[in-house]
Amino acid sequence: MDTQSLALSLPLVGWAAHSALLTHRLAAARRDPLTGLHTRAGWTTRAERFIRRHRDSVVLLLDLDDFKTLNDTHGHAAGDAALTATADRLTAWCDRYGFAGRLGGDEFVAVHRHPHLNGLTAILNAPLMYEGHWLPVSVSVGSCHLADLPHRSLSEALAAADAAMYEHKGTTGRRGPRTTTH
Repeated sequence: MDTQSLALSLPLVGWAAHSALLTHRLAAARRDPLTGLHTRAGWTTRAERFIRRHRDSVVLLLDLDDFKTLNDTHGHAAGDAALTATADRLTAWCDRYGFAGRLGGDEFVAVHRHPHLNGLTAILNAPLMYEGHWLPVSVSVGSCHLADLPHRSLSEALAAADAAMYEHKGTTGRRGPRTTTH
């Protein structure tokens, strides 16, 4: 390769490397580093496509109960373990019929194409073994079936799931079954 060709190709190589780095960073920004779940932006993009294809799906909003107490009592590593376990349990429950995301903090979200929530609360609320001790894990779940909405949109489904979750927390406290269909 002559000097002129080499000089002309160097900027292209630089731009290709820069583009690859940006693509990698964008993909990483759409994944939560602790749980590996999609973040809000990544999950939302994927969920919008999902609900267009599966018009009878259910949208879930989940919140770990007493998460601050868990962190304060057992340490932040235990809190991270609870977050990771919740992500793993939710992902396993979704299986190939949906997917989960982490909105931030102790809030998770999922979309599933089957409108039943069979066994979800039992799975999510199982104690977690951490450093030789059983830690209590309690997750509140609000759900919204898209078929129940007058206008089937992700934002309306999330708002309804959020309202259902907090309505149910207010009527039953922070323990016991918390799956609410709105």
